[in-house]
Formats: sequence, C-alpha cells, structure tokens
Amino acid sequence: MGTAKDGVATWKHDLMLALLAALVAFAFTAWMGFGALADVDNDNLLRLVEVRDLLNGQGWFDLHQYRMGLEGGFVMHWSRLVDTPIAAIILAASALTGSTPLAEKIAQVLWPALLFCSTLFFTARAVRMFAGPSAVLPAILIGAAAYYFLGIYSPGALDHHNVQLMLTMASLALLLEAPAHRTAALVSGLCAALTLAVGMETVPYVATIGVCVALLFMVDETGERAIARDFGLGFAGVSTLVFLATIPASAWGEARCDAFSTVQFVVAAIAGIGLSAVASSGFAARGWRHRLASLAMLAAAIGLVMLALFPQCLTAPYASLDPRLKQLWLDHITEAQSLFALVVDKPALVAARYGTPLVAIFLMALRLGRGGWRRQDSLVGALLVVAFGVAVWQVRGSTFSIAFGVIPLSAWIAKWRARAETNSSLAVALRLAAVWLVSINPVWMGAAAATSVALERNTSAADESSTDKGCEKTASFAAFGRMPETSVLATSNLGSPILAFSGHRVFAGPYHRNVAGNLLVLDAFLGTPDAARKIVEAHRVGLVAVCRGSGESAMLAKRAPRGFLSGLLQGSVPDWLEPVAETKGSPIELYRVRQAG
Repeated sequence: MGTAKDGVATWKHDLMLALLAALVAFAFTAWMGFGALADVDNDNLLRLVEVRDLLNGQGWFDLHQYRMGLEGGFVMHWSRLVDTPIAAIILAASALTGSTPLAEKIAQVLWPALLFCSTLFFTARAVRMFAGPSAVLPAILIGAAAYYFLGIYSPGALDHHNVQLMLTMASLALLLEAPAHRTAALVSGLCAALTLAVGMETVPYVATIGVCVALLFMVDETGERAIARDFGLGFAGVSTLVFLATIPASAWGEARCDAFSTVQFVVAAIAGIGLSAVASSGFAARGWRHRLASLAMLAAAIGLVMLALFPQCLTAPYASLDPRLKQLWLDHITEAQSLFALVVDKPALVAARYGTPLVAIFLMALRLGRGGWRRQDSLVGALLVVAFGVAVWQVRGSTFSIAFGVIPLSAWIAKWRARAETNSSLAVALRLAAVWLVSINPVWMGAAAATSVALERNTSAADESSTDKGCEKTASFAAFGRMPETSVLATSNLGSPILAFSGHRVFAGPYHRNVAGNLLVLDAFLGTPDAARKIVEAHRVGLVAVCRGSGESAMLAKRAPRGFLSGLLQGSVPDWLEPVAETKGSPIELYRVRQAG
C-alpha cells in the first residue's frame, strides 16, 4: 500500500492528464467555432430557460415551467442542484463582462468543459485502482475520445446527464480507492446520493453500487466493514441534506416517482443508515451467515416500505403515460428505444453504442473464467453489466456502459503495451494497434456513420442540400424573437427553443409531466381545421408554427392525412390564419391568427 504522499502525487498526475486532455478537446472545439452552440437540443435549452427563471426571481422550490403547457404551466421533474452552478457561472461572468447574453454563452461552454475534465479525472482514478498506473494514459486517451463524441459534454450541454455520469464515475472511483483511503467510502456515498438526487435515470447504477458494497462486506467483514459503514453514512446523510434543501416542507408528504422526493429520501435513509448499522453491529461480526441474515432483513424492510407506502413507484416508469403520448411521442424518441428496435430501425447505431461495451464485457468474462477475481473486478463488472442491460432496454443507458467499458479496455491496452515493450515482433505490434482501434469508441462511431451513409445513398441531392430541414439550428428560430409575445401552437420539439429564443408561451414540449399541453397540441394538429380553430380561440393562441421538414410533422401528418397540420403542410391555409410573409420558405413557417372582427 502506498503512502499518503504517493497518493497525492498520483492524484495530481491524473488530474494534470485529465486537464491536458480537456484543454486539447476544448481547443479543438474552439477551432471548430463552438458549432454545437448553434444546434437545438430541447433539454439543454429548457435547462437554460429554467436557470434564467431562477435568476429572474422564480422561487428556489418553485419548479413550475409557467410558459409551457396549459395556463399555469406544469411542474418540471429536474433538480435545482444542476441549475445552481450554471446560474453561479452566469452571475460571475455577467459581473465580469457586463453582458448577460455573453455570460450565458460562457456558461454554456465552461460548464460542460468542467464536467468533461472531472469525468475524465475520475475515470483515470478508477482505472489506476483497477489496472495500475500503466493503464492511466490509455484511459485518458480512449476516455476523452469516447466522452467527446458522445456529445453530452459539447458546448451548450446543460442537461443533467453529464453531471450524472461524472458523479457515478466518481462514486465508483472512490469505492475502488476506499481500502487505501479512509474518507473515500464516505465521499463515494455522497456522490451516489447526489447523482440520485439529480435524476432517477441513475437508480440502477446507484442500486448496483449499494448492493456491491453490501455483498463485499458480507464476504469480507474485516476489509469492508469500515467501507460499508462510511458509505452508508455518506449516502443517508447527503440524501437528508438534499431533501431538506430542495423539497419544501409543504411537499414532504408528496411521493414523486420520477424525481427526488419523499420516496427516494425514505429509501435512501433506510438503506444508508441500515447498512451503516449492520456494519457497526457485533452481530454481523460473528460470521458471514449473520451478515447475510442482517442484510436480508434490511432488504426486506426496504421492500416492505416500498410495497406499503409507495407501490406506484414499483411500476414501469411510463406505465401511467397517456396511450396517445406513448404512441405518438415516446415511441419515436431514439434514446428511449430498445436495442431490438435499433437493430430494425437504425442498425448502424448499434455498433456506435454497443461495440466497445460488448468488448469490455467479454474481457471481464475472460478475467472471471481465468480466476483471480478481485474486489475491483466485482465493482466494475457489476456496473458494466447493469449499464449494458439498461442500454438493451433503452439506448440512453449506453452512455454509462461506454464509460464503464473504458476501464477494462484501458487495462487490455496496458497489457498489450507491456508485451510490445518486451517483444518487438511485427505480430505483437499489429495486435497492439488492433487493440487500440477496437477500444476507441469513435472508431465504431465512424464505422456506423459510414454504414449509415452507404445505406442511405438513395437520398436525393435536393434533400442533402436543404438548409436545416428538421429545424435543428438556432438560426431557424430567429423570427420568433421579432414577434409580439403571445401563445404559440407548435409541435413538441419546437417548444423548448421557442421559450429560449423568445418570450412566447407554448403548449407542447417533450416532457412526460406536460400531459395536458401535449394532448392539446395533438388534438389541434390531428383534428379538423374547425376543431383546431376552437382550440386556438379557447386558449388565446396568437401564432401557429410549422416545421415542414421535421420527422414529428411528417409522423403527425401521416397519422391524420386530413387533419389541420397535414393541410398546412400541403398549402391549405384556413381563412382564420394569415401567413407571416417573412417566414415563407423558411424551415419554420409562421401563421398569425386573425382576430375576430
């Protein structure tokens, strides 16, 4: 075991490598002109709107999005824990520059870059504990490449997925370090609680980490007792602080399954305090059977609490979603698709999202088959397999499986680098080159992109040359900012950008809590022009926006070929609408509602 001085030295070394890689990625992004800032992403833009609302005086506990949905808006399921640092950057940059728009751009660039560097640092720490110092450089290189091309750290990426990945990787890295550092397990529990508080997408990974801590304690009481105790304390303690800091007293009795609330707090408190108590008890010290019995009783207690108090949270995440929204919205979100759906609809994406994790799982299986399974292998292997299972269910899970896969892949590269140093044969050199190529996720992405292009060669030249056909660039929304503020009837994928680039209200947005607003837009666009007029008049709509080239518009028009939206796409404009001349032929065409009389 190394000394504390050695630990500080390796910490600095890994941080410097992560910082250097982050600076290289930042320089490349700057050289490309921060092009991602021109792209439209609903979640990133709505996060910016949420931060603006907070800075403009909206209450800390008030998570309403008042400009989306029906009158009065709806409550978002996101956490202020992510809004706060972004708002702090904007405030600081605004004070320095004197310009709020410039400050927002700085935050949009700086925040993802900081998270990129942090995630890479914790990846390097995890790899060092897993495979030794020789694997750190490969981890930095293939990790930086994977994270860069995943897109969740691109300029403008204010959504919470990058925060969740960073915190989950930090929790893993600290657990790997826990046998050598007394406080690591406590901070690991802290990170696990925070990533759960940010969003429920990480429940499988937090649960896996907790189960691994418990099982390691069960089989090795001497080495894992303090780790289990401290992890439990950190997890329960921070969950309590988050609950008190982000949930108003008036909502302590409310159970929300899709966001941190009483449900998650109660379960986290029981699990964390229970694990710590079991690890500290003399009963558990009597043998592994006693520890197994204690942990089984803790698991049973958690299960009974869920069944008795929160049974609604044991169902599928979108079980209560309106069937029409599931059919016309959720089923068309790429990141919510299963592996089996991708194989049929987007086979090229399979290689990009599942290639390196599969190789990593194969490497872990080989390690298990050869014996010598270690504590580190249990933690990394369990998270990798669970993340891959989530990715099979929904493609969004592949972000985590790609990240966890970097760890065994880096060890694999280090092993072949060591062989190449002692054996200069051409065969070894070629194998080392192949190992590098197989381990770099962008190689799989490039192959997938090339395959996709080959499969779509029948795309017409006109389609290829069209400008922002799908309304995915910020420039396409410029006209909204020049219009008097009103309520806009538009499809869900236009909702967040309209809020971000103007002062208008919208009804639809791709968020599962906005049920009434999304259904209203479906009723308007799928119904007859007369039915749409009644909805427009009842809800005081001033503008109707249509993106002719979007997949959402095409899908709705196909669903109702004689509906209101289909008619607009075919050029049939009812007499109660007036085309806005300056938007004719633009990616987004606007229509003013003629006032009665």
